[in-house]
Amino acid sequence: MNKPIGVMDSGVGGLTVAREIMRQLPDESIIYFGDLNRCPYGNRQMEEVRRFTIEVADHLVGRGIKMLVVACNTATAAALDTLKKRYDIPVLGVIEPGARSAIQNSTNQNVIVLATEGTVQSGAYPEAIRHINRNFRIESTACPKFVPLVEELRYKDRVVVRIVIHQTLKHLWDSRADTVILGCTHYPLLADEIRDYFHGRKKVIDSGYETAREASAILTLLQSHAPTGAEPQYLMIVNGETSRFEYILKDWMPFMDYSMEQIEL
Repeated sequence: MNKPIGVMDSGVGGLTVAREIMRQLPDESIIYFGDLNRCPYGNRQMEEVRRFTIEVADHLVGRGIKMLVVACNTATAAALDTLKKRYDIPVLGVIEPGARSAIQNSTNQNVIVLATEGTVQSGAYPEAIRHINRNFRIESTACPKFVPLVEELRYKDRVVVRIVIHQTLKHLWDSRADTVILGCTHYPLLADEIRDYFHGRKKVIDSGYETAREASAILTLLQSHAPTGAEPQYLMIVNGETSRFEYILKDWMPFMDYSMEQIEL
């Protein structure tokens, strides 16, 4: 089935998930929606996030996608169940794949979740982990300064990044947790520095890989993969100004040919 996969996020962070889908499923076309005008979602009320998420999802479904990937942890926590009931296509979030990966990787059943304030307050990761294994201990920490580092293009400034990471994570230095979930799709851009901060003592989980693998499994089950050798098309839809989005896009995915639409919601 040569329909595109829809991927949505509040901004650029979900591109880390889209990139992994492209790597694992190179024949699939993708429509990506970045809601830059209303980014970030993480410090908003969950009802507001739910409304924004439904609005963006409706737009993508109206484009004829065959699967929706909510590549935003806050939006997943706020609206995933609603979206699953709303549409007759598969809808995936990033929380459950990340939770399962953490359970598989942890040897001492102690996990740290780094996320936005909204995702932390939702309790979505502890709920997802304990639904599978109730014996896990989860420490959740909001990291409000991480998303601006990425959105404001400062993620390459290693001095600034290290200072912010130390300020945010110093209380976790002695944590017994052996696994860290990056509970926001912006955070993989900081993954190496987070790993270095803990001196490699903790496994760092990027849920983008697991989400892409789950997307592939669902398409296989439904026999909905694009034909082998198909020429994928990549459309980037941006709610708001596009120059900052394109700068990051070209830095992360210089190999990709894409078209872009700017809209206003």
